[in-house]
Amino acid sequence: MRIAVVIPAYNEAGNIGRLVEETIEAVPEPVLQEVIVVDDASDDGTDAEIKAMLSRHKQLRYLRHGRRAGQSASLRSAVIAATAPVIVTMDGDGQNDPADIMRLLGRLGRDGGEPALVGGIREGRKAKGSRKAASRFANWIRDKVLADGCPDTGCGLKIYRRDDYLRLPYFTSMHRYLPALFLTYGHEIAYEPVNDRPRLRGASKYTNLGRALIGLYDLVGVSWLRKRTSLPPIAEDLSGAQAAGEEARVSQVKVGASSK
Repeated sequence: MRIAVVIPAYNEAGNIGRLVEETIEAVPEPVLQEVIVVDDASDDGTDAEIKAMLSRHKQLRYLRHGRRAGQSASLRSAVIAATAPVIVTMDGDGQNDPADIMRLLGRLGRDGGEPALVGGIREGRKAKGSRKAASRFANWIRDKVLADGCPDTGCGLKIYRRDDYLRLPYFTSMHRYLPALFLTYGHEIAYEPVNDRPRLRGASKYTNLGRALIGLYDLVGVSWLRKRTSLPPIAEDLSGAQAAGEEARVSQVKVGASSK
């Protein structure tokens, strides 16, 4: 399976270059088709850090948004641009460990099979106590409303097929609800424990209060969306070309039989 590792980055100078190097080293060359960094209009030198690496790594691609649009928009820009059939997502702060990628990839269903999404569950989180408590509460209330069974929706390390992702409805903050959306669209999900590392440079772009307010707003919308989604199974799939081919085959059999 060829993969594209997509990394959204906003003001991650000092983190993003190291993460790209680690990713290219951790994933075998026959598997790694590309690493796509989407710069969400950073103003701290993130762009220069990535551009300086382009001549050394043929797998590396750099996209930059003309204005800041958020993490979900960055991920979508990268997935649309990707040429590999399988997508791996990681946060640009370096807290996800690229060494976990191949193990998660081994859980993904082959040839369109299930599970269609494999998500990481962070072990030994290095975040502050207040942030970990806020995440636990957010996961609890989300599971009560959506019943998606996801113990750690905030983990940025996820693997899924590009085509499956592009069939999902897009909205701001959708990256936090991918397990619920994949389930809604009839897929199975698997989870794997992954390493969690401390941020070495910069600061988180989210606050507990900001995430809580946005999360509650999105939770109502995703709950409505799941209830209003109806995907009936296809009972028959026929075509005129198929029918014509069948008629031609039957005719040839009859001709062959009568010539004996």
